[in-house]
Amino acid sequence: MARSFSSGKKKKKIIGELLNIEEKYSLKLSTEVKVVNDSVHGHIELHPLLVKIIDTPQFQRLRNIKQLGAGYWVFPGASHNRFEHSIGVAHLAGCLVKSLQEKQPELNITNRDILCVKIAGLCHDLGHGPFSHLFDKMFIPAVQSDAKWKHEEASVKMFHHMVKENNLEQLMESYGLKMETDRTFIAELIKGVDTAEKEVQTPWPADPGRTEDKAFLYEIVANKRNGIDVDKWDYFARDCHYLGISKSFDHQRLLMFARVCEVEIKDDSSNAEKPMRLAICYRDKEENNIYDMFRTRYTLHRQAYQHKTVNIIEIMIKEALVEADSYFQISKAKDNMEEYTKLTDHILEKIVYPGFDHNKMSKTAAEKAAEKKLEDAREKVNKILKRDLPKFLGEAKLGTKNFSEFVAYTEIQIIIPDTTDIKIKDQWTTAVQSINLEVTDFVVDEVHIDHSMKDKNPMNNVYFYSKHDSNKVFLRTDQMFLPKTFYERLFRVYYKGPEEKVKEARECFKMWHNDA
Repeated sequence: MARSFSSGKKKKKIIGELLNIEEKYSLKLSTEVKVVNDSVHGHIELHPLLVKIIDTPQFQRLRNIKQLGAGYWVFPGASHNRFEHSIGVAHLAGCLVKSLQEKQPELNITNRDILCVKIAGLCHDLGHGPFSHLFDKMFIPAVQSDAKWKHEEASVKMFHHMVKENNLEQLMESYGLKMETDRTFIAELIKGVDTAEKEVQTPWPADPGRTEDKAFLYEIVANKRNGIDVDKWDYFARDCHYLGISKSFDHQRLLMFARVCEVEIKDDSSNAEKPMRLAICYRDKEENNIYDMFRTRYTLHRQAYQHKTVNIIEIMIKEALVEADSYFQISKAKDNMEEYTKLTDHILEKIVYPGFDHNKMSKTAAEKAAEKKLEDAREKVNKILKRDLPKFLGEAKLGTKNFSEFVAYTEIQIIIPDTTDIKIKDQWTTAVQSINLEVTDFVVDEVHIDHSMKDKNPMNNVYFYSKHDSNKVFLRTDQMFLPKTFYERLFRVYYKGPEEKVKEARECFKMWHNDA
C-alpha cells in the first residue's frame, strides 16, 4: 500500500514536470517584459498584460490614494500610495506561485494560474476609496448605516469595469487566459475564499475559477485561512520602509520555505476521518519568523495606523466627507464605477476649493441647499490644514468581553460593546457633567488592535512541516513568549472645546480614569 502511494506521487510529479515543460514551449509567453525599480523589492519584471492593466485610468487612479490614509499628515515619509503597493503585491504573488510550481511540479500549476494570480495581486485594491480604509470603515457606515459594503467587492466591480472599458478581453485571451473561468478565478482571488471552512466550501462551488485540487492558490493574495498572504508581506515591508519603523519579519524566507501539503479542514461531524485539502504550509523553523509577521501587524497598528493624531485627523476627514456628501454625492459614486474612477484623495481639495469642480459651476437648487453643509466641511478641512486639532487628553485600556456585539452611542461618538460596558458610558457622562463641561465638546474614539484574528492566536491556524518529512504537517502547541492577550481595546478622549477649558477637560479625564 505504501509502495503504491509512493509510486502514485512520483507519477503525478513526473506528469506535472512534463506539463510544465509542454506549457513553457507551447503557450504564448511574451519576452517583452517591463522592468521597474521598486523602492522595496528592487528591480522587478512585469508581464506585458500587467503593464496594459497598469496603463488604464482605473489603475492609475491608485496613484492618488494614500496607502495609510491620514498617516501622511503625521508621518512625513508615509507618502506612498495604493499604486506602488499593488505592483508590489503582483510581484510577490508571482514569486510565491512560481516557487511552488518549480518545487512541486505535481501540483500542476500552469502559466495561466500564475498570470491569474499576478493579475489578482495587481488589482486587489482597485476598489479602495479616498484615504483607503477611512472610506469603507468610517465614512460609508456614517452615511449608509445599513450598507454592508467592502472595498474588496468594489475591487471586483472595478476590475470588470476596467476590462470592459479598455477592451482587454482579446488581449487577455491572446496570452492564454480563458475569460469564462479565469475572470471568475481572478474575482475569487481578490475577494478571498476561506479554504479552511468545510461548511462554506464543501462541496466545492459548482462553477469555481479553479477546482478543489488547486485550493491553495486562494491563499496567496487574500488568505482567509490564517492571514499569511503576499498582500501583508508587501504592505508590512513598504509601510515600515516609509514610516521609518524597523521590523524583524523576513518575507523572503517564507517564500523560500513555503510548501503545499494536505491539511485537515474544519468539520463538526463525528467522522473519524477528517476531510483534507491542499494548503500552503511552512518549515517548522520559520515559526518565530511567522510570529514576527503577526507582531509586526500589531506594532504598525499601535505605532502608526492607530496613532492618536492619525485617528483624530481621520475622524475629522470623515466628518468633512459626511458634511460634503449631499453636495458632491460622494457615497453614491461607489455604485457607479465610472464616477468612482474619479473619486480619490483629491476630494479634500474640492471641498476647500469647490470652484475647481467645473461640473458644479452651474448650481441647481438642491446644490445651493447643500452649500451650508459644504461650508462646515470646508471649515473642518481647513482646521486640519492649520493643525487646529482637538487636544488629546489620554487613553485607557478597556476589557475585551463581548468582542462581536456592539451598539452605537452617538451622543459622544463612541462605539461601546453591549450592556457590560454601559457602566463605562455612564461614568464618563457623569464625569463630564460634574464639572459643567459639554459632552459634545469631547470626541471619544474606541480603538481595536489585534494580531489579525481578533482575540485569537493566529499561530494556531498555521501548519508546519519538518525537514525530515515534508509531507507530514502539524500545528505548534508549544509556542513560547506569546502575549497574554492578542487583542486590546483602547478608550481615547480628545477635547475640541474652548482653549481655556483644556485643563479642566484633562482633569475630567483623569478623574474618570481613576474611578473607572
